Amino acid sequence: MQQKIIILDFGSQTTQLIGRRVRELDTFCEILPYNKFPKDDPTVIGVILSGSPFSVHDPEAFKVDLSQFVGRIPVLGICYGAQFISHTLGGKVEKADSREYGRAHLEKVDTENSLFQGFEQHSQVWMSHGDTITAIPEGFECIASTRDVRNAAFYSPGMSLVPGSSSPAPVFAVQFHPEVFHTLQGTLLLKNFVVNICGSRQDWSAASFVDTTVAELKEQLGNDRVILGLSGGVDSSVAAVLLNRAIGKNLTCIFVDHGMLRKNEFAQVMNDYKVLGLSVIGVDASNKFFGDLAGVTDPEQKRKIIGRDFVEVFNEEAKKITDAKWLAQGTIYPDRIESLNITGKVIKSHHNVGGLPKEMNLQLCEPLRWLFKDEVRRVGRQLGMPEHLITRHPFPGPGLAVRILGDITPEKVRILQDADDIYIRGLREYVDTDGETLYNKIWQAGAILLSTVRSVGVMGDERTYEHPVALRAVTSTDAMTADWAHLPYDFMAKVSNEIINKVRGVNRVCYDISSKPPATIEWE
Repeated sequence: MQQKIIILDFGSQTTQLIGRRVRELDTFCEILPYNKFPKDDPTVIGVILSGSPFSVHDPEAFKVDLSQFVGRIPVLGICYGAQFISHTLGGKVEKADSREYGRAHLEKVDTENSLFQGFEQHSQVWMSHGDTITAIPEGFECIASTRDVRNAAFYSPGMSLVPGSSSPAPVFAVQFHPEVFHTLQGTLLLKNFVVNICGSRQDWSAASFVDTTVAELKEQLGNDRVILGLSGGVDSSVAAVLLNRAIGKNLTCIFVDHGMLRKNEFAQVMNDYKVLGLSVIGVDASNKFFGDLAGVTDPEQKRKIIGRDFVEVFNEEAKKITDAKWLAQGTIYPDRIESLNITGKVIKSHHNVGGLPKEMNLQLCEPLRWLFKDEVRRVGRQLGMPEHLITRHPFPGPGLAVRILGDITPEKVRILQDADDIYIRGLREYVDTDGETLYNKIWQAGAILLSTVRSVGVMGDERTYEHPVALRAVTSTDAMTADWAHLPYDFMAKVSNEIINKVRGVNRVCYDISSKPPATIEWE
């Protein structure tokens, strides 16, 4: 029976990060809305309450019935979670004199307490709250402070809200964020909770996931035929290889070329899939996409047209496979979490989330639905996939269409493909001082064509009036936030010179040094 930690989401921007940290401890976890705790689930070994944008005093603040789990299994409240525990159980939460945000250092740490075993005194943590806990509930004791926050961490060795409970479980609460990078011993704290306190066997791994999922897919799909839409990206590719291992010839993949892939990408990806032994139907639908996009400049309209056309082309091919009963997708866990927030309002639309067109009459299969992106890559390696497929940077579904400002034409795509190819090849070839290629050190990179702008230049003795290209490269762990990559000057000079000299239509190269937020990774 697979153990799991339940993370109840109260709307924090770092809830996914808590999940990733728990998974890094080889422990399965599930992120659920604050009001969706699974009752009577014997596989749950612990509960973590996330932070929140609300104050516990806000009329609209999210609330949960603590008696569902307090006393039954170990509980850890983080930031708002800690304040909610205190406020609900008789402590006092008040507005801080000033917002407590940023680095702080723990004092008076009780290193004998199971949550802080192995901790150093004065360890750095990250605070982010406007309220503070001025009094903790009866039955709790303070186990860490900072200079400004007296009750930075507190716990009850065995509180129970359930009458007659014989051996109540402990409750822990911290007003800082152990999941973020700036809390230097945050991983140790989470390990103490998940492994030492909750008793995780740490048996969640890429190997165990592959074995379990292949067995589940065989049982779920039997001898049914499955269709999978491929994009060339790591998620759909790993899903395809996993399904191929489970059902073999009963899997048929469809790869649609909308004409806005990277240079030679369609042929390269088709060859990769052949090497992997996948049955893939390649469809060149570029003429249809270019025709429908002619004259369109609005970014959202571009996306809608491409999404609509993709569905039409894919459905037309899928109908030819008359005995198919399932549609498989490379949906991963962050897609599902982002697509519907805890208030029920869509905060980010994903092309592979939200159900199937009724006319397809297919059931949905999502073998990667529980995985984060880094876990997908680990599974790919476990499956023996080529490294260049596993480490491939994320690439937008609409392709280069959202990296061309203005209307889309085959000539503009050609210009951007040539510039992007020089840039990406350069990142793959440049080995940094630590022996790692630049490509593998960054999360995502690409070129952007500013086709609505022209700039004056000189080539030889002639005046030019052509387009600028902007280069983008970011570092990130999950794309929720991203910082611009500090690429070496000699690399930038070489790439800029090569693009201007070799790409017809470009006479200027810029580098985008904006971070997310406030900017986004893609320009459109």
